[in-house]
Amino acid sequence: MRKTDKKTENQLRVILTDVCNHALETYPGFQWLTHQVNYSSFPDSLRIVCVFDTRENLSHFLAEQGKPALDTLIHQKLNAAGIRLKKPASQIHYDTEESCALENNGQWAERLR
Repeated sequence: MRKTDKKTENQLRVILTDVCNHALETYPGFQWLTHQVNYSSFPDSLRIVCVFDTRENLSHFLAEQGKPALDTLIHQKLNAAGIRLKKPASQIHYDTEESCALENNGQWAERLR
């Protein structure tokens, strides 16, 4: 990883930690988020995954229009740092601990591949 990539990674961690803290306080069932990136094609390769505890809580979040609000927050925070997502709808994903447990035996590394 190049020095500039390390700086960007640290910047992403700070931004996404802030988003995560907001989501933990705002959305029932929200648990954590993570990101994946290939810096040779950044920011197009950036993928953010927001994880809820259950499918029911994720469904409630989606029904209550939480997704557009959280997507907008992520997009705004990244934009403020000069990180522009070309396709936020395909770069921000939502998942659940429940789905991972049922479909991947709780193996997030396998699920996120």
